[in-house]
Amino acid sequence: MDDQTRIELEAAAFRGLVKHLQKRTDAQNIDIMNLAGFCRNCLSKWYKAEADVRGVEITDDEAREAIYGMPYADWKQKHQEKASDEQMQKFEDTKPLHAEISGHN
Repeated sequence: MDDQTRIELEAAAFRGLVKHLQKRTDAQNIDIMNLAGFCRNCLSKWYKAEADVRGVEITDDEAREAIYGMPYADWKQKHQEKASDEQMQKFEDTKPLHAEISGHN
């Protein structure tokens, strides 16, 4: 496979993941983080970090909107539930497994 095809496939897979996460508003970030070690916020941070490397000017808010499909504040108001004590304990217990970009470890 040539590099351009690989890049196009990777980009399509990323867009599919983002679209799926935008659809699955019931999947809370804390649950995704506790299970997989990354969440929508991590994806937006990876997106922003890569833009920075390439000299593309994008704000944190713009990166989050690219991932959430709407302003982050709107998503939080419409879809984010308060984390339970159990979820927060699991979050603390799994910090060593969180993505480096999360800033949690």
